[in-house]
Amino acid sequence: MPTSPPRFVLGLLLAFLAAGGSIGAQSRRTILRPGHLLDVKTGQTLSGQAIVIEGDKIVSVGPASEAKPGAAARIIDLPNATLLPGLIDAHTHLTFGVDEIGYSALGISVAREALTGAKNARITLEAGFTTVRNVGANGYSDVALRDAINAGDVPGPHMLVSGPALGITGGHCDENLLPFEFHYQAEGVADGVQAVQHKVREVIKYGADVIKICATGGVMSKGDDPNASQYTMEEMKAIVAEAHRLGRKVAAHAHGAEGVRWASIAGVDSIEHGHLMDDESIATLKKNGTYVVPTLYLMDWNRENRRNAPDYVVRKMQMVSATGQNTLKKAFAAGLKVGLGTDAAVYPHGLNARELGVYVRLGMTPLQAIQTATINDADLLGWSDKVGTIEPGKWADVIAVEGDPLKDVTTLEHVKFVMKSGEVVKNEYGK
Repeated sequence: MPTSPPRFVLGLLLAFLAAGGSIGAQSRRTILRPGHLLDVKTGQTLSGQAIVIEGDKIVSVGPASEAKPGAAARIIDLPNATLLPGLIDAHTHLTFGVDEIGYSALGISVAREALTGAKNARITLEAGFTTVRNVGANGYSDVALRDAINAGDVPGPHMLVSGPALGITGGHCDENLLPFEFHYQAEGVADGVQAVQHKVREVIKYGADVIKICATGGVMSKGDDPNASQYTMEEMKAIVAEAHRLGRKVAAHAHGAEGVRWASIAGVDSIEHGHLMDDESIATLKKNGTYVVPTLYLMDWNRENRRNAPDYVVRKMQMVSATGQNTLKKAFAAGLKVGLGTDAAVYPHGLNARELGVYVRLGMTPLQAIQTATINDADLLGWSDKVGTIEPGKWADVIAVEGDPLKDVTTLEHVKFVMKSGEVVKNEYGK
């Protein structure tokens, strides 16, 4: 028969647990020693640095000579690598796949979407994107994916998720492929001020971190026009007021100039796409400090690779592609706040970093492009205290590449090392 432990042992154990300890586990100390460290705020590339990590947080960054390893520390030497913060994608769809387009998408269950999301989450993380904002998913499959990643059940980036996107009846965020007799509407459809207020509360109830709305028509949907505004100003103001009151930001899908302008005036936090903006809408974003999340590489990928799209998608993609990149070039020159987003799922997950090369081609410096995927996106997500830079107190989300990304931003398309929350998830350097 087992004997009871002495009372003083129980007392020590209870005191340890009350102080936040865990039985059999301590915060692991890791020291990263890269060849170079890129400070994404200043653009300085530093040598001889060490990043000291305890558990999932960075505790110090400074000269390697000052880092005290201690007996139990794990040392990771990356002498040929340039280290920088894990990248952020502010517009992705992890639970969708590139071939799920048109009527083929109707045969995919919510359960299958969630499993697709698990695959794409791993791919995205290994590509160097340690944080994403997932803006649109069916059946709250993105909520389930986020929770599974947070529980350690599947590998993936930190996620902020929207659940179903809000949209008008028959609009871009509705389901327009089925005939009348099915009487089907997408989960996020809501018309009128009272209905959109209720829908904001509903998606938050079921786990949404951010509210996604459709302010104009879209490209991949049937029966709507990317130039046409959808929600009224009054509906969007009601959405924004309700979301902000409940501590959520609002991301507005918007291509056309009027919808972009109305959404910014209504107070949304970001315009997603903005491909058909005019000078007035660009000026409105500038005045209001509204972020634009451009999603531009998808135009290149679709032009070169898309072979199976329905005619209505092809026509709208051609229309948007004809002016989209030049429009955003003007927006960049105007000094708009830009956050990197990809719309991955429109093209294959894992190619997210190719967006950076388009920004450079359209006038950004490599540093400015990198900042869209680090400090800018961190600000947009409201997570500047957690991600976006390599600084004490932030999550230990770090990537490494060979070469100098300030000279060639495409080096970020070939990430060699990924750490998320202090755990190495990819290391092509071996040790």
